[in-house]
Amino acid sequence: MQKTALMFAGQGAQVVGMGKDLAQAHATAQALFERANAALGYDLRHLCFNGPEIELTQTQHAQPAIYLVGWIAFQLLRERLPTLEFQATAGLSLGEFTALAAAQAIRFEEGLALVRQRGLAMQEACEQTRGAMAAIVGLDETPTREVCAEAGVALANLNCPGQIVISGPAELIQRACDLALSRGARKALPLPVAGAYHSPLMAGAQARLADALAGFTLKTAVVPVISNVTARPHGAPDQIAALLVQQVTSPVAWEASIRHLLAQGFTRFIELGPGKALSGFLRRIDRHAQVFNIADVPSLDATIEALGKPPATPAPAASEPQAQAR
Repeated sequence: MQKTALMFAGQGAQVVGMGKDLAQAHATAQALFERANAALGYDLRHLCFNGPEIELTQTQHAQPAIYLVGWIAFQLLRERLPTLEFQATAGLSLGEFTALAAAQAIRFEEGLALVRQRGLAMQEACEQTRGAMAAIVGLDETPTREVCAEAGVALANLNCPGQIVISGPAELIQRACDLALSRGARKALPLPVAGAYHSPLMAGAQARLADALAGFTLKTAVVPVISNVTARPHGAPDQIAALLVQQVTSPVAWEASIRHLLAQGFTRFIELGPGKALSGFLRRIDRHAQVFNIADVPSLDATIEALGKPPATPAPAASEPQAQAR
């Protein structure tokens, strides 16, 4: 049996209009937007559909918005293809909460409330510090770690071969970029973000998230959910909570997470939520893995069509070798 893993998008994937065509085409999506509005007490649906972009990209809005659209994509996948089974989930940073919800470790509304609190806490930490992030392209992990140590910044995301994100005080990020370029990086690009995510500057958000987690009952996941911190499956509920708190200031070990799944025999991956960044990372990690994404109606329909087809029947052996077109 082919092993399938679900991947859920993280912050940065948000875009004005996300989820709109899904809600127009599917009653399930429309109902979930209404449930989210009722749970949050404000019109997240309007913000997703109409923006403005500057408001949607604020951490306290972007996080519940991406969580919601990822969950909607997951529910529509289950609705359109009820026979599809998956054996693991993973999510990039914020997406780890959606991955846990898909694996029944937390209820949908509870996850929505948690990411709202997480977003508020991280936004507050951003406002209390002056942080920045940058993408380092074309430099391996070891020299990038050396650059971080010399410049006084931190590794934030280990996404895929050749793409690492660094994070730290704004006045030090430019120095780190200059050092990375001098060590052979092809590019060192400051990112348009509000603060230094996944760095010690986010420590102020951890206590607030821990308090929020204490108010909910986590369960053991029904399928393995890969932790961003350890790149291994989550364990008992108390361990899940501890790792989610730790994740706020720890590097996201995304490449290691995907390599763990590949080593366990996973060959099919489905990205759920806005954007296609995780699909791009996967192709850089293993170009032979099968990957699909669901972000809107066209990608949903294409994925359902591809996944719903029965496996191809091998052709009968020919008596003579046949020419192949190249």
